[in-house]
Amino acid sequence: MISRILLVEDEEHIMEAIKMNLEMEGYEVVCATDGLSAVKHFKEQRFNMVILDIMLPEMDGLQVCEQIRLENNHIPILFLTAKDAAQDRIVGLKTGADDYLTKPFNLEELMLRVKVLVKHSLKGTEEEHTLQEFTFGSNTVNFVTFQTNCQKGEVNLTKKEVKLLKLLVERKNEVVSREQILQSVWGYDVYPSTRTIDNFILAFRKYFETDPKNPVFFQSVRGVGYKFVMPLSSC
Repeated sequence: MISRILLVEDEEHIMEAIKMNLEMEGYEVVCATDGLSAVKHFKEQRFNMVILDIMLPEMDGLQVCEQIRLENNHIPILFLTAKDAAQDRIVGLKTGADDYLTKPFNLEELMLRVKVLVKHSLKGTEEEHTLQEFTFGSNTVNFVTFQTNCQKGEVNLTKKEVKLLKLLVERKNEVVSREQILQSVWGYDVYPSTRTIDNFILAFRKYFETDPKNPVFFQSVRGVGYKFVMPLSSC
């Protein structure tokens, strides 16, 4: 099976050079020149890897990475960017990237990194499979089947519930603002009422909390948003 790569780059000469070299190595390449198009391609097609610039029109690469990670926790993402400060690398890797290469770059080095990451994506290791499922307290959530065993028994979650739950879980013990939730779960074209988020959190408490009125896992941060907390006894 031919490995497919999503290349997201808004500088045409760089995009064409990378695309040509990847195709010479036998990869099938799909290109996007802005963040919104990248997310659309990713949701509609199958890829083995993403090469992603950070400074993009419409939606920056960090936001694209967040959107991809809500859909797929396993696909390798390589940031290829002119942002070369140490803090930029840290932010990129924290956002969910597997690798970070700065411009100007050595083409041979890029090809080698791509080869390693694509090889990793094809392994389907046991560790990758376990990431499809998450357990906290007496609750188990499967992010692939959307099924959960919880306080209310077996519950089938909606796609939006899974996206929101995954966002909170991946940022456990961190406050996630309502704005971040709206952008990551509902997207940049649709903004529902913030009350919609509150209703989702209330549903999570009914599903997963022993006492929904005194939540342990899904906590409100007044005026900011919510955070998913993992008590030490649940880790």
